[in-house]
Amino acid sequence: MIKKDAFGVKKIRVPFFQPYITDDDKASVKKALDATLLTDGPMLQQFENRFTAFTKAKFGIGVSNATSALHLSLKALGIGKGDEVIVPDMTFVATANSVLLSGATPVLADIDSNMNLSVESIENSITKRTKAILPVHFAGKACAIKKIKNIADSHGLALIEDCAHAIGTRVNGKHVGTFGDVGCFSFYPTKNITTLEGGMIITQSQKISEYVRSLRNHGITKSLLQRYSKGNPWDYDVIEPGYNYRLDEVRSVLGTSQLKQVTKLNYMRKKAFEYYNQNMRNEKGIVVPELPKHEEHACHLYIIRVKKEYGLSRDHLFKKLLSIGIRTSVHYKPLHRFTVLKKRGKIIDSVKNAESAYHQIISLPMYPSITKKEQDYVIEGIINR
Repeated sequence: MIKKDAFGVKKIRVPFFQPYITDDDKASVKKALDATLLTDGPMLQQFENRFTAFTKAKFGIGVSNATSALHLSLKALGIGKGDEVIVPDMTFVATANSVLLSGATPVLADIDSNMNLSVESIENSITKRTKAILPVHFAGKACAIKKIKNIADSHGLALIEDCAHAIGTRVNGKHVGTFGDVGCFSFYPTKNITTLEGGMIITQSQKISEYVRSLRNHGITKSLLQRYSKGNPWDYDVIEPGYNYRLDEVRSVLGTSQLKQVTKLNYMRKKAFEYYNQNMRNEKGIVVPELPKHEEHACHLYIIRVKKEYGLSRDHLFKKLLSIGIRTSVHYKPLHRFTVLKKRGKIIDSVKNAESAYHQIISLPMYPSITKKEQDYVIEGIINR
């Protein structure tokens, strides 16, 4: 089956990602569009309630994207100018950008063998100015969150979990995002469920919940529904300058519809993950990722490492696969390589693991509807060098 390339290149036979949007999803969006209230309404509340039920968090606050979720979380925890926040060097730039938006300084720490934030590097990066740790559950695999929480607790630091890759990731049955003070999720089109653009904050703290709920809507103390349900709709207060970080009704209802399918979608991803592993595990110079035995892995990305023994560099493999119609990518260029982080970030410990991984990693096509025929074509492209 030849799938349409998102960028209009006809020679592409296996796209990097293919959205999974069902007829039920489309019907739910149409229903939302027929409503008279299109933002800050009951569909958002329903999505928040369903998401907290899924993660077993006490509170959920839908926002415009995961970056705004991280930004609001940092603000809610009182982090600002003069403070330092430890983040992994290997992550999407949004993780560090949210720290910069808060006025604080991102401290770039190294990664471990799973490409998650290194516990040792965290300990080496703590200073008197450190106020929070912001680990990422990279590619859907949980980081060493229990150890990281112990470090945070012993040093009196806030813990913000970046769960953008990890909808459905659990450690001993406990969903990621519920270990720290807050958990932040992304519903970008490539994520395990999508609202096109969108994000969610989960927390066990009513205080944090109330604060970010207000701040996502310009600092206004009442929701739109509250303002028009009782009294004068203009009778509200503004506690401080806030933001327009709202999640509208249309995207909320799509999120609710997608969330109903998340277990199925993650299972489909896991089967694709396992199929790649079974067929490339013994390939010389190719290191495949492993599924943890005692955790639920969201299988958001499938990333292999290309070693010298393979005979081709990562960049040469990328070009070869693209030449035969297979899209791949790299997750990610380390933060320390970006101009803005060179100027405004900070490195205390070595980031040698992140730098080494960067030259080896390549992300293969991974999406729920990928077929074994498509995977076989990718595998053959890697093996037949």
